[in-house]
Amino acid sequence: MSIRRSLVTGANRGLGLEFVRQLLARGDRVIATCRQPGKATALNALAGEHPGRLHVLPLDVADPRAIAELQRELALLGEDGNRLGLLVNGAGVLHSGERFGSVDAAKLDDSFRTNAMGPFLLTQALATRLADGACVANITSQLGSIANTTRFGTPSYDISKAAQNMATVLLAAALRERGILVIALHPGWVQTDMGGAGATVTPEQSVSGLLRVIDGLAASDSGRFLDWRGAALPW
Repeated sequence: MSIRRSLVTGANRGLGLEFVRQLLARGDRVIATCRQPGKATALNALAGEHPGRLHVLPLDVADPRAIAELQRELALLGEDGNRLGLLVNGAGVLHSGERFGSVDAAKLDDSFRTNAMGPFLLTQALATRLADGACVANITSQLGSIANTTRFGTPSYDISKAAQNMATVLLAAALRERGILVIALHPGWVQTDMGGAGATVTPEQSVSGLLRVIDGLAASDSGRFLDWRGAALPW
C-alpha cells in the first residue's frame, strides 16, 4: 500500500477518530479536523504518537468561513496540504427525539448545514488540492435512502442525509474528468455516541470494511451508494 495523504473531518471521536487510527496504521499522512482541537484528547494523543504524520486542524464544516480558514491552514502545511489522495467527509450531527408536529426549524437547518452543505462546500473548496484519481468518501446513512423509508423518525437527519446523497452524485459528475471518485458510504449501525450502545458494529469493524470498499473502487463506482461491506443501497 503506497503512502498517501488523507484528510478526515469529524476526527475527534467515533468513526472519524477510527479512520485516523487506521489510516495512520497503514502509513498515511493524515490531516484530521474537528471543531475544537484543544478538547480532542484522543486525537491529540495520536498526534503525539505519530509526530509529523498527523496534523490536527480546526474546522466546523457548517461554517463557510471555517472552510476558507482551513484552506489557509493547508497552504501553510506545504506538500502535506496538497495532492490529497483521500477525503473522508465524516463530520455529522443527529438530533434525536424529534416528533411530527414539533420538528424544529433550527435543528433542520443545523442538520442540513453539517450533513449536506458542509461536505459539498468542503469538497468543492478542496478540489484543487485533491490528486487526480483521489477518492472522496461521504459518510452517509441508509436513513437517507428514500426508497427504504417506511416510518417517520429522525427527520432532520434523514432529510439531510438524502441531500448529502444527492451531493455525492453531483460531485461525482463534477470531478469525473479528473478520475476522482466520489462515493456515498453507509457505515452500518455503529457503536458510537450517535449509534448508541445497542448498535451491532464496532468502529474498528466499520472503518476496516469501509477502507476495503474504498480500496476496491473502480471508476464505474463513482456516484454509487454502498454500505461498509460493499453492498449497493437503493436511493
